[in-house]
Amino acid sequence: MTRVMGKAPPGWGRADARGDAGWGLGLKVAGAVVRAVGVAMALAGASMAMGMGIGVQEAVAQEVTQRGGGANAVIASSANAAHAVLATSATDATSTANPSNATTTPPANCALSPWPRWQQFKRDFMSADGRVIDVGSTDSRTVSEGQSYALFFALVANDRAAFDAILQWTEQHLAQGDLTAHLPAWLWGRADDGQWKVLDANASSDADLWIAYALLEAGHAWHERSYTARGAVLAKRVLDEETASMAGLGLTLLPGPVGFHPAADVWRVNPSYSPPQVLRGIATRLPDDARWERLLASSRRVLTDTAPRGFAPDWALYRTKQGFAPDPQTQAESAYNAIRVYLWAGTLDPRDPLASTLLAHFAPFADFIAAHGAPPERVDTTTGAVGANMGNAGFSAAAAPFLDARGEHTLADAQIARVAQLDRETPTGYYSSVLSLFALGWRDGRYRFAADGTLEPPWSSPCRASAQ
Repeated sequence: MTRVMGKAPPGWGRADARGDAGWGLGLKVAGAVVRAVGVAMALAGASMAMGMGIGVQEAVAQEVTQRGGGANAVIASSANAAHAVLATSATDATSTANPSNATTTPPANCALSPWPRWQQFKRDFMSADGRVIDVGSTDSRTVSEGQSYALFFALVANDRAAFDAILQWTEQHLAQGDLTAHLPAWLWGRADDGQWKVLDANASSDADLWIAYALLEAGHAWHERSYTARGAVLAKRVLDEETASMAGLGLTLLPGPVGFHPAADVWRVNPSYSPPQVLRGIATRLPDDARWERLLASSRRVLTDTAPRGFAPDWALYRTKQGFAPDPQTQAESAYNAIRVYLWAGTLDPRDPLASTLLAHFAPFADFIAAHGAPPERVDTTTGAVGANMGNAGFSAAAAPFLDARGEHTLADAQIARVAQLDRETPTGYYSSVLSLFALGWRDGRYRFAADGTLEPPWSSPCRASAQ
């Protein structure tokens, strides 16, 4: 199979060989629902002991009774889910005395000023039922990455209606109706026979991380315990099914559950799949599982050791006893995947333990922009040789937070001006729009990541105050 991710116009611009898609998830253990109800009652008891009523019981019991296959997932992740749900309940106790508040829309005075780019994105690339479409692709595809990013943007925009629509479409069409029982398939679209369906059932770990993160943060910001429970269970599935313990590197994120372990001592990794703030934020929300800290430790090496000349590669190999090596399938190229590495580095809180390291390590990327006026579209990461073309508007947008974080504000301003110029000259594609939403939303102050990785949308504080 071929998997395409990280968009290069007109389609998603990288491919990797996939393994057999028959990796069905979800256990079918007799009596699971009964045991899950026991978990729910235990959580409810803890909640009531804390003086918070039955909000936790209602949220967890609803997840259990409505999700037959998901009951096993709830049981398997009960420690993490319990901690996450109860932690959210403790934080929100003063603002949710009535359990029904957990599912109400935030007050109108919590809303930000309109976000024109998000509204434009919804008009251009989203269907009314929450499907994000890669317009112009031959199969009119939807990828789980697009769904995960849109979920995050809807949260940043305090757009609860869009968030719920995106979540429902993702769960129904990519996760067989249950995100607690199945990792979402990465590719859905129109098949050769004209049917609309999952085209590749393998999962994509970066999308899964962003979905789990958005759910956990939405549960906290909107006081919705069912989001928190689903985010906790999905996060545990990432740890259980999309990581590997590699000698000399430790527990490391794989791009998906199937197809990235081509030999006994070789793994394939994608540096852009490990946003440090997302890993750290999930670790903060789910502190009972130490594996998140282990992933953070290995991600630092994945980000820096794969980039000896200061340009991140799209893909790399890791060999035990040898370390990282160039990926022959993609000729060690830095392009449409890797541009996100600089974006993630630029949007880190300055106090994040990795911020200064990454800003310094990728200085050659900033130096190239200073010398040439724009980011390169492609770089050979083994030699530092740059291709003939400059990156598109999305590349310049992604570079701006990185330059700002380095204190190079004049260069950042120039990149934003380039984005505006290119947007006027050429219709903006799906992936470029995603990069611009991340970068310009951050630059405009529509969100920040805290030092512990949690999300800080500006509407969250007044929203909580108004709910009290």
